[in-house]
Amino acid sequence: MERKVAVVGYGLTKFGRRTDASLEELAWEAGHEAIGSAGLERRDVRGLVVSNVGMWSSEELPAVVSGEALGVSNVPTLRVEAACASGSSAIHTAYSMIASGRADVVLALGVEKMHEVDTETAVELIGRAGNYKWEYEFFGLTFPGYYALHQTAYMKKYDAREEDFALVSVKNHGYAQYNPYAQFRNPVTVEEVMRSKYVAWPVKLLDSSPITDGAAAVVLASANVAKRLTDTPVWVTGLGAANGTSNLSRRKSFTSLEASVEAARQAYSSAGIDHSSPWRQLDVATVHDCFTVAEVMAYEDLNFAARGEGIKLLRDGQTQVGGRIPVNLDGGLKAKGHPIGATGVAMAVEATKQLLRKAEKGRQADIRNGRALTHNVGGTGHYAYVTIYEV
Repeated sequence: MERKVAVVGYGLTKFGRRTDASLEELAWEAGHEAIGSAGLERRDVRGLVVSNVGMWSSEELPAVVSGEALGVSNVPTLRVEAACASGSSAIHTAYSMIASGRADVVLALGVEKMHEVDTETAVELIGRAGNYKWEYEFFGLTFPGYYALHQTAYMKKYDAREEDFALVSVKNHGYAQYNPYAQFRNPVTVEEVMRSKYVAWPVKLLDSSPITDGAAAVVLASANVAKRLTDTPVWVTGLGAANGTSNLSRRKSFTSLEASVEAARQAYSSAGIDHSSPWRQLDVATVHDCFTVAEVMAYEDLNFAARGEGIKLLRDGQTQVGGRIPVNLDGGLKAKGHPIGATGVAMAVEATKQLLRKAEKGRQADIRNGRALTHNVGGTGHYAYVTIYEV
């Protein structure tokens, strides 16, 4: 029988262009804060899982240097990678170590230093993470192009407009102004999004998440340890993970990610959430908005809205505080930033803060059910993780 697992501490660095800190210094910032907030010493950590993609990094062994920077030694230490969903894969791995009884306290830490290369090189390296031979090498397809295909398919199928997707950017930038850790804290208007330059029609610069440095960490603990440390553990009650083909020609739909649908089904089942209307049992969600169309697709893949109704949910303000299901109140990948290896862990930090009512003024959801959801996608739907947190 699996043991219960809870988040008992968290830490986060400022996201952005962090030329002031090395990879191990970022890892220390987030990890030290997480261990301290849990009321633990570094010797109490009995496992270290580090998520890092690192294609641009001068550091080849991020888990080793992160452990050394934090003073965590003589414990199982590993690096995990699931593209942009690496952080969620670290949390799932740490969860399994505790649930299986192999450890009582594990630190899941995500860290990325994307600014070690210039923007063009970063875009190329990320682009190779699609389908290298058939899509990158032969056709030069990179991620703005992938999500342009998704957006054009959605616009044609459901008669949506570019201005509709701009509303995601407006919403997420609007909440990011209240998040001191966010890369971009400037509100934007629909007009400003529409005036920003195209990167791959119809996707514009302000439809796109940025290149980001940063780190995030959470301390996971068994029930016995969690109850000793805090009166308010945040339990991990739902886990879902699935993979999908890397080849777009094998996809059944361009307006949905099969891996997200399957991961959500698993997570809702394990958390006892009704698949048909999950928003009724959730208070807040953090979803993978690497591009604005990705957030709209997530609404539908997670069953927050029926197929083709995601844009209406957005237009009606139902994904803002006070709506059906507030989404990305930290600014999302779009405005908070997207340090690839750290993103999924930062989502867990955000879910924990929301459930403990510790989000900054202006971006706190109304917590009534005591449940939060995170949704993290890697590649073009190669990986998907959905996790449910509960108080």
